[in-house]
Amino acid sequence: MTTSKLLLTTGDLLEVEGSIDEVTKTLENAARSSAGTLARFEESGELGDLAVNPLQVVTVRPGD
Repeated sequence: MTTSKLLLTTGDLLEVEGSIDEVTKTLENAARSSAGTLARFEESGELGDLAVNPLQVVTVRPGD
């Protein structure tokens, strides 16, 4: 499975399932939606779903 890493403004590094293109598209769609819309991802491994505020993402890069 392809993964991507999200670096947040808090300094947290999250690894989510999906290519960079898929992840950035999800972030862009959430940012264009109504205020407060979160981007939803499947966290890498068995950790489950998570939602991210797209305004808090600093970088997106390939996962391991």
